[in-house]
Formats: sequence, structure tokens, C-alpha cells
Amino acid sequence: MNPSRKVIPIAVASSGAAAASLFAYEAPNKIYARAVSGWFAAWRWAMVWITQLVFYGLPWLQWNGRQAVLFDLEGQRFFLFGLALYPQDLIYLTALLIVSALALFLFTAVAGRLWCGFACPQTVYTEIFMWVERKTEGDRIARMRLDAAPWSVQKLARKAAKQTLWVAISLWTGFTFVGYFTPILTLAASTAVWSAGPWEVFWVLFYGTFTYGNAGYLREQVCKHMCPYARFQGAMFDRDTLIIGYDKARGESRGSRPRSADAKALGLGDCIDCTLCVQVCPTGIDIRNGLQSNCIGCAACIDVCDSVMDKMNYPRGLIRYSTENALAHGWSRAELRQHIVRPRVLVYGALLLVVAGVLVASISLRSPFRVNVIRDRGVMARTVANGVAENVYRLQVMNATETAQRYRVDIQGPHGMALAQPVDIELQPIEERYVPVTVRLPGAAAMALAGQKLPLRFEVRQLADSGTAAEVLEDSTFWVPR
Repeated sequence: MNPSRKVIPIAVASSGAAAASLFAYEAPNKIYARAVSGWFAAWRWAMVWITQLVFYGLPWLQWNGRQAVLFDLEGQRFFLFGLALYPQDLIYLTALLIVSALALFLFTAVAGRLWCGFACPQTVYTEIFMWVERKTEGDRIARMRLDAAPWSVQKLARKAAKQTLWVAISLWTGFTFVGYFTPILTLAASTAVWSAGPWEVFWVLFYGTFTYGNAGYLREQVCKHMCPYARFQGAMFDRDTLIIGYDKARGESRGSRPRSADAKALGLGDCIDCTLCVQVCPTGIDIRNGLQSNCIGCAACIDVCDSVMDKMNYPRGLIRYSTENALAHGWSRAELRQHIVRPRVLVYGALLLVVAGVLVASISLRSPFRVNVIRDRGVMARTVANGVAENVYRLQVMNATETAQRYRVDIQGPHGMALAQPVDIELQPIEERYVPVTVRLPGAAAMALAGQKLPLRFEVRQLADSGTAAEVLEDSTFWVPR
């Protein structure tokens, strides 16, 4: 062997290393989250009630004889209470998504994963499914014992009750979701007689299965591995962002002790190492190890820790909403609040106000009807009697109001250009129609301008009892045949 040649040594891995490698691919241990009560738990359940009353109740709400919120994909119309939108109004959806993103950035910069902990659908439905699980199988210890016990009539009955309720909630959720796209009264009637369409059935089952799997089994795995928010939230955090933090200066060293013991004399901090903060965590982390990406900010650990502090006659707040800087420097509440309002928060807030203001103003000033001018491809331009030049157009007129409307069409054009005949249109509520319109140019002018393209403007006025209510102008062109 050449002594100058470098050789990479190869060694056989130990059995311990091989076992650790295999363990990395094992299925994660099931988390048995303990029930918790407290101020933040009450807020979390309030958000569950609010979000689900809106989600489940909104499709049943009627507005002017129709469903108040309906995304009619087949009819290419979207209804939001008194607002009727067409595909041309997609810009409003874009603006709404921008507002939502900026709001998420702002809330994250101020208070971390507040959305995840209290209003995210994954959190909300997991909370509902866990409530069902506790009611049918018991709290943490009871569930652990039930899973470890051999199968029996009692175990089968409890498991079957849980699964039945889970499936019922999931299917009702899928049914409600489809009810936003197919009128829910129609969907309910067809479902009652087993005559729902194949696409409706597919999406009810698909969304129901999605809810069942995510809230019933995947749970924290969605937050840890599937949700992108946990991955990029670090870019919106800084050391002045409110997080759920453990006060190490106050809590360490940990150790159990009698309630009457003097912790300082024993050299202990306020943490009695009861591990309840770990037991109530839906993602199974130990908040005492510091800020972690798997923390969804649900504040369950705060509630349970405060209850322990009350029992020990210690001050609350060993685990609390704070910032990394505040925990490191021991800031007071006033100092903490002063650092929350910072340039990043002000920029996000200003952008949110501007975009939201533009969106609201745009919707408020939106015309009550829309007009599109389409040239008739079959008859682009032609010459009729006495050398008159004639172009044919189709006007797409869309009534975006909840009442019947009348419209009158006029034109603005050079050289005596005029409509072949008056055009008056009457549309029913939320109706659109294609109307043929013929425009003519006198023979003398057509001869002088043969082969040219002339500017033309259509004026469509919405007529009210007292006169003109609104007007839309659309530009087009008039071709003069040779």
C-alpha cells in the first residue's frame, strides 16, 4: 500500500447505533393529552363554538330567497349575503388572501402561533374529537389503561361509541362543506332520498375522511410535519414576539417537595417537576426546554401550571405568555408592552390597514352591473344597402343586484355612427344575458373611411324610476369594410 495515499477507515457500526437508526423510523408514541381547565382553555372552547357555529350555521342562512353564502361554480356566481360576484371579480379574492396573509404576519409577529393554538381548523376539530374521546373512554390515565387492556365487551363498546361519534361529526362536516357549493337545502333533500349527485357524494366522503383522519389520528403530526406554517414562522419571530415561555430563573432547580416546605431552604425553584405541563400538551413537548417549533401556542401548559402554583401557594406565571428578551432580562409587564410595538409590527399593521381599506373601498364603489363587449366573429364587418357599413357586437350584461333592472344602450362614435335600432334590456335579479347590438356608419362616411378602424364607445345606463342610476362605459372598435 502506498503510504502517501489517504484512506478513509470503515468501521462496523455498533448494535446500539444500529438500534438508534432503526428507532428513528419507528411510529411515534401515541400522545394521551390530559384534560385541562382554565382561562385559556375557556377561550379555546369559545373559539371552537364561534368558528363552528359560523361554519355549520352559515349555509342554512337565507338571504332574499336564496342561500346567503353560496359559491355556485356551475353558474359561475358567488353570493356573500347582499354581494353577488362573478369570475371577473376574482381580484377581490386575491385582495382578501393578501389581507389574510398580512393579518397572519401581524398576529405572528405580535403573539406567535396564536392562530394555531385557538382558531386553526386542525386545532378546533382535534379539540372536538379529543372531547368525544374523553367522554367515551375517560381522561388520560383511563385511556392509557383502556388501550393496554385486552379486548372485552366494555372496551369494544367504548371504542365503538367513540368511532360512531367521530364518523358522524366527520360526515356532517363534509356535508356542510359541500353545502357551500351546492345549495344545502337541495343537497339535504337529495341526500334524504339517496339521490345526491356523484360529485356531491365524493366530496362529502372526501372531506369527511380528511376530517376524520386529521382530527382523530394524525393530530399533532399535522402540526409537526404537514403544516407549512410551523416551518416558516421562524422568519416572522424575533426575541420580542410573545411566546409561551418557562421562567427558568424562577423555576430552577426543579424538584418535588411538600406544600409546607421552604423551597429556598431546599435550594429549589418554583417548579415541582410534576410534568403536568407535558401531560396536557397536545403535541407532547416539554415547554421547560425552551421555544420549540412544535409548540402551537394553545396555552394548556399555562392553565395547568397556574393551577399547580395555586395549590402550592406560589405566584402564578411560572409558565406564561412573554418574550425571550423579557424572560432573559426579567422585564416587567410595562417594559414588555413597550417592546411589542416595534418597526416590524408597525409595517405589518400599516400594510394591513392600507390593503383592507382599498378592498373595502373597491367593493363599496363597485358598479351594480357589468358589461363586456364581444365582437361577433361570424359578422365582423359588412356593407348593406346604400353603402352603409355595419358591425355586429354581443354585449354581455350582468345584473349584480337582488332586484330586476332595466338598461339602455347608447354609443359614442365619429362620423354619424349610430345604433341600427334602440336597445333596451331588462334583467331579473342576478341574471346575465348576451344581447346582439348592430352599429351602422352612413354610406358617404363609409366610402371615405374604407379599410380603417374607428374608435367606438358603448354607454350602458342602468335606468331607475327617477332617471339614470349608474353607467358603464366600454371601448371597442368599428371596422369599415373596403
